[in-house]
Amino acid sequence: MQKYLIKNGIIVNEGIQFTGDVLIEDGVISKIDSVIENIDGVKTIDASDCYVIPGMIDDQVHFREPGLTHKGDIETESRAAIMGGITSYIEQPNTVPNAVTQELLQDKYDIAARKSYANYSFMMGGTNDNLAEVLKTNPRNVAGVKLFLGSSTGNMLVDNQEVLEKIFSSTSMLIAVHAEDEATIKANLAIQKDLYGDAIPVQSHPIIRSAEACYLSSSKAVALAEKTGARLHVFHVSTARETELFRNDIPLKDKKITAEVCVHHLWFTDADYDVKGNFIKWNPAVKSAEDREGLWKALLDDRIDVIATDHAPHTLEEKSKSYSEAPSGGPLVQHALIALFEAHKNGRISVEKIVEKTAHNPSIVFQIEKRGFLKKGYHADVVIVNPKADWVVSKENVAYKCGWSPFEGQRFHSEITHTFVNGKLVFENGVVASEKAGERMLFER
Repeated sequence: MQKYLIKNGIIVNEGIQFTGDVLIEDGVISKIDSVIENIDGVKTIDASDCYVIPGMIDDQVHFREPGLTHKGDIETESRAAIMGGITSYIEQPNTVPNAVTQELLQDKYDIAARKSYANYSFMMGGTNDNLAEVLKTNPRNVAGVKLFLGSSTGNMLVDNQEVLEKIFSSTSMLIAVHAEDEATIKANLAIQKDLYGDAIPVQSHPIIRSAEACYLSSSKAVALAEKTGARLHVFHVSTARETELFRNDIPLKDKKITAEVCVHHLWFTDADYDVKGNFIKWNPAVKSAEDREGLWKALLDDRIDVIATDHAPHTLEEKSKSYSEAPSGGPLVQHALIALFEAHKNGRISVEKIVEKTAHNPSIVFQIEKRGFLKKGYHADVVIVNPKADWVVSKENVAYKCGWSPFEGQRFHSEITHTFVNGKLVFENGVVASEKAGERMLFER
């Protein structure tokens, strides 16, 4: 295996920055020091004035395979991910068929083993009637159990309170939830239909999928976790009020209840619907500027633990339909980390905090084995970021299978120049290597 020596980079790890070198051998980080002398047979990469960081671990993506591959697939979307500095991902069960049996879950792992550019894990899906299957899940090689408490995915909705309590009390695995209250959403939708008929505007999306719907569902999930002692992770928190549910007075490793925020909820507000329309239609909805400010505050004071993408591509044709017919979700893995570096340029967040929330903390939350840090002996999932670039997102440079991005027209001032996955240089200065280096993630449980 090729050895690499990254020289003169601004190494960012565990809350500190320093200029130094990183040696990669046999797929792992073998040495980090202020100066490492050149070694025979090593390919040297000059990272002067660039950040050297652990690759992002995206704990929530929808890569659409199997069953929805006209939107995206594991090969195309993991390729876009490594171009965006994401070296590992956790994919969700609402594919077709839903990953709600051990056999269907294994099918997805088999596909990824052949096709994934990045490291991978897949969540086991919970339903109203598959508890026995859920309990067969191996905590060593599966990230966790995913429950949809809102109507985002149709027949994966878990709305039976007795079943929910059984799942929460029966498994020691991490339970991740999509939390929106179905009854509230239906009532809000009925009001909007009375007002607009079949011509509901996209500006009504955060009114239908309201802050109240989010808080009601999230608070119930938190209360149930507190009652049962379950290990709960709340996906894509989208409101300021929800952040009050989470703690920052204990170390992350001791938290039983953790939270995630997505890049689009940190970037967009409801004022952007006028221009972006359905292209920023997500579930949960992008909400007010006040909500966005509340999310940033909770992220920076550590009530929110993880930043993710909820990457969920749909075709241009699907997104161009009327509000009521257009699906929710959008592609983000290629641009999420760069968007965070843009926020850093604008004074929102430090690079150390970006690394903490995108790499260190997902590793801690999910107990991922030897990933998420720049440490000797850890898998060499390493990313180099040039903070002095200047480029604009356009359809011509979008890598998603769906062919579009909600960031089109956005000028960024940083770029990913190199991505290593398991010690293999899979992306270099705009060129993706042919080898798919992704491996199945393991968990220290």
